[in-house]
Amino acid sequence: MDMDTNQDFDLEDILKEFSEHPEAKEPAQSTGQMPELRFDEEPSDAPEMPEVKEPEAQEPEEPALPDTQEFAPVEEPASDAITTDEPASDAPPTDEPTIVMDLPEEPEAPQPAVAEPAFEVEEEFIPAPIVFTPRSRLKELKKQLVAGPERRYYELSEMGVGRLQAAVLLNLLVVLICGGVTALFALELVPENRMKLVVFSQVMAMLISALLGCNLMLDSLGDLFKGRFTVNTLLTLTFAACLIDSLFCLKELRVPCCAAFSLEMTMALWARLQKHNTEMAQMDTMRKAVRLHGIVRVENYYEGKDGLLRKEGEVSDFMDTYKKMPSPEIVQSVYAVLSLLMCIGIAVFAGMLHGLSMGVQILSTSLLVAVPASFFVSISRPMAILEARLHMVGTVLCGWEGVKDLCGKAVFPISDLDLFPQGSTKLNGVKFYGSRNPDEVVSYTTSVIHIAGGGLVPVFDQLLKSRNGTVYPVRSFRNYGDGGIGGEVDGLPVLVGTMAFLQDMGVEIPEGTMVNQAVYAAVDGELCAVYAISYAKMRSAAAGLVTLCGYRKLKPLKLSGDFMLTEEFLRSKFNVKTRRIAFPDRDTCQKLQQHPIDPEEPVLALTTREELVSAAYAITGARALRLSTKLGVIIHLIGGTLGLIIMLVLGYLGSTELLTPVNILLYQLIWAVPGLLVTEWTRIV
Repeated sequence: MDMDTNQDFDLEDILKEFSEHPEAKEPAQSTGQMPELRFDEEPSDAPEMPEVKEPEAQEPEEPALPDTQEFAPVEEPASDAITTDEPASDAPPTDEPTIVMDLPEEPEAPQPAVAEPAFEVEEEFIPAPIVFTPRSRLKELKKQLVAGPERRYYELSEMGVGRLQAAVLLNLLVVLICGGVTALFALELVPENRMKLVVFSQVMAMLISALLGCNLMLDSLGDLFKGRFTVNTLLTLTFAACLIDSLFCLKELRVPCCAAFSLEMTMALWARLQKHNTEMAQMDTMRKAVRLHGIVRVENYYEGKDGLLRKEGEVSDFMDTYKKMPSPEIVQSVYAVLSLLMCIGIAVFAGMLHGLSMGVQILSTSLLVAVPASFFVSISRPMAILEARLHMVGTVLCGWEGVKDLCGKAVFPISDLDLFPQGSTKLNGVKFYGSRNPDEVVSYTTSVIHIAGGGLVPVFDQLLKSRNGTVYPVRSFRNYGDGGIGGEVDGLPVLVGTMAFLQDMGVEIPEGTMVNQAVYAAVDGELCAVYAISYAKMRSAAAGLVTLCGYRKLKPLKLSGDFMLTEEFLRSKFNVKTRRIAFPDRDTCQKLQQHPIDPEEPVLALTTREELVSAAYAITGARALRLSTKLGVIIHLIGGTLGLIIMLVLGYLGSTELLTPVNILLYQLIWAVPGLLVTEWTRIV
């Protein structure tokens, strides 16, 4: 074809040319020809297309080559899925003509066989990391508190103590009545014709006392199935022995020892009431907690002594330990078993020598004297007295193991905030001397105090902020340890401390500048400012420091950066013996403050407040509790053992003149005096 020939083509000529070649309608699959293009005709199986307007006649454009044909632009689909047969029914109509192409169907290539998995493989889920925030930590702590202490607190509240209190009072009344009748019998004021009535009334009083304590006796029998033998179990067996002996008393007109049994039942119920109140107070302390601070024991902390340090506590530290049986109760249970066996042996020995009635009488009286009445409260009463004080300061002890580890030789670090909590240290005024800029003097003073640290830092920070000052770097900082510090600031020597310290350093102090509790600042050997500081004496800090200084084996350790808190200042402020307080140097203080604490160290006590008295009462209270309980158990063991020896001698001799109800009751009361006095030891905390 001649390429130079110019021909004009329009749309009608193109349509006529395609209509004259019907064979072009067949798809050319094998020859590689172009597929048929059909205009203005839609496939029969395709949805209706919007009507396409006929384009208006346009002016002829530049002539195209003869083999070149011009087509209207084809609109591409707007979605990711490409469709060839079905146009989008919701596509908006356009002004351009639409070309519908029937492409030949290409044979699908054979796909390789792929075995389908036997199960659906899920995409691995990687949880997002949990970001620790104090708010989420507080929520978790509240959940634990609600699930543990608060739940137990309401369970104890529902149990109530009204019936238990009434049982204690009624038993005490029974003791007084039985004791009065026994006294009349001892004074021979009871006529012989009234003996049966007296014996019967004593037996009825014993039954009433047992009825008031029936829940306690049933629980003690339940302890046997748990593998525990307590003094309450021994009391239940004592009631059985006294009940059998009362049958012989009715027959022989002999007054039984009901007053002594009622006294023991009164003490046992009182001990149960004390345990209930103690546990309820502990749960009340824990459920009101917002943040818990634990006390742990760290070995070889300072000068070869262990340290009682504070760290963050957990609810489980208390809930996992408070129900464990303490060592004194274990000793008490072992003694109860041994005394039962000894009583049975003495009774059998006396019965073989003097008959069955004598054996039963020896058995009942032996069981009564083997356990002095105050033995029941020798463990519960000291803890109840101590818990009443610990509850006021928000402190609980973590079981008997915590009590033991809090005892012994140890040091207890004290910080500035322990002695003077936030808000108790205030600036009462400032007076400047010399020609230096006051703002510059404040900046110099604050810079040196920043390095020292302590409770004065926030006070001077506030003063510096009010004057729009800046903190300078400090070189050659030194803590002189005598109420003063110093360093080089902006190339000038700066001394900060008490008036006595500046005078010792050769700084001239003008007359009339003596101020109690003031910080003196000198720049380049010249007095520049006097800051009047007020240290408010807090009752909690004073009580805590006095309590800590009252124990020989416990040494407070002052770890503070406030140079004003000297030994003389603490002695005058808190009126304590400062020779019991250790004052290490600055380097030692920094090392001790950074001493690591093993997270696996058992927590010995928990405090819900950040006051010094809370931690101090936990430590000193544990020491008093252990001493009081140990002495109480030892005293009652001596009394019970002595009573068994006396019963062995009387059983051998067959003498019943001393086995009177009055003598048995007096024996119980005599040993109750030292037993109850020892339990008062925890009041001195």
